[in-house]
Amino acid sequence: MAQPTYLSPPELGRHDTESCENLEAREQQAREAVTVQLTATPSTPVRRALITGITGQDGAYLTELLLAKGYEVHGIIRRSSSFNTGRIDHLYRDRHETGVRLYLHYGDLTDGTSLTAVLGRVKPAEVYNLAAMSHVHVSFDEPEYTAQADGVGVLHMLDAMRVLELAGFNPEQARLRGHVASLSATPGEGEVRGREGAYWGARFYQASTSELYGKVREIPQTETTPFYPRSPYAVAKQYAYWMVVNYREAFGMHATNGILFNHESPRRGPTFVTRKITRAVARIHRGLQQTLYLGNLDSKRDWGHARDYVEGMWRMLQQDEPDDYVLATGETHSVREFVERAFAAVGMEIAWVGERGSVSERGVDARDPDRVLVSVDARYFRPTEVDLLLGSPEKARRVLGWERTVTFPELVEEMVRADVALVDAGKLND
Repeated sequence: MAQPTYLSPPELGRHDTESCENLEAREQQAREAVTVQLTATPSTPVRRALITGITGQDGAYLTELLLAKGYEVHGIIRRSSSFNTGRIDHLYRDRHETGVRLYLHYGDLTDGTSLTAVLGRVKPAEVYNLAAMSHVHVSFDEPEYTAQADGVGVLHMLDAMRVLELAGFNPEQARLRGHVASLSATPGEGEVRGREGAYWGARFYQASTSELYGKVREIPQTETTPFYPRSPYAVAKQYAYWMVVNYREAFGMHATNGILFNHESPRRGPTFVTRKITRAVARIHRGLQQTLYLGNLDSKRDWGHARDYVEGMWRMLQQDEPDDYVLATGETHSVREFVERAFAAVGMEIAWVGERGSVSERGVDARDPDRVLVSVDARYFRPTEVDLLLGSPEKARRVLGWERTVTFPELVEEMVRADVALVDAGKLND
């Protein structure tokens, strides 16, 4: 398989195996739409988008969505001695071919110079900042790096856009302040001119997080719920959130925070609890693993599908006015329930024994109580726990016309079946 080089994404290839028939059909339709867009030479100028974190779960789904809509997509990736572009392998077109509209650039949120250089070259119409040190538990071990990447990194992006004059004051503010925009790109250079109006230039999306609510002040959480972050990750994200608001208000930038509650998929990283569960269930089902080790089984989260949530990101940047939005399902489910549904997807029933909520609690096979399938390990508890997150998607539904399409049971089943397929293909056997 050909591997990516600077400015050139990796070889085309099938990535995830999907599950339920309706979800599989939806995935296939999305891929076919991307294929049509990649092979067609657009007759009209395309809009240009820049995505940080393009190789992650959300970045891959967002790239598919934007390409299907006719965008030219540029992604920022960190230099690595090993290739980490597996989630976007299937989107590759050799840059020597015609109709290529996906490009990769090296950069890092902790390196403001590299970000300024990429933004200056690409001149995007839309910027989606999805990159982050996104593992909450690890942020306690790497608090300084988390602050630099997730907090100051967002400042690097915003200020680079300001300094390069990729976005700024609205025309009336510009006239009053004597500001003259030097950027006058043609539509083919990102359609910046086509963005004139209340907010001119590039539009910025910041991937915020429900972890901001932490020790929740109200249920459900909305756009106006006070924040109470409970991890270095959430604290850094709060800095980023308010920096976005400040640049929006101080410099008139079309900058938006998307406060996204937990969203999963078969593309979720294996260290996140949902994917850790579904991978383990698949391996246990095929006799490759005996026990799944977890932390807080009673932690509750509002879980949706990442494919739905990237649609919401895009809709936010299509609004005339920038604002902040919660994307959520309006339902909450415990880790315990996720485990039960995951095992049920392979025909196994969990029975819980031992003191509930303690390290002595275990999940056993209901048909063979001596077979321990789930065990609690204190090492996986957070120093400061977030017990319950439940978001209200009302504003997103009303303003954006957005709502989730994948239910919680469908999400769990899709992830389990995808991991069973990976096990059967020999890709999760180590």
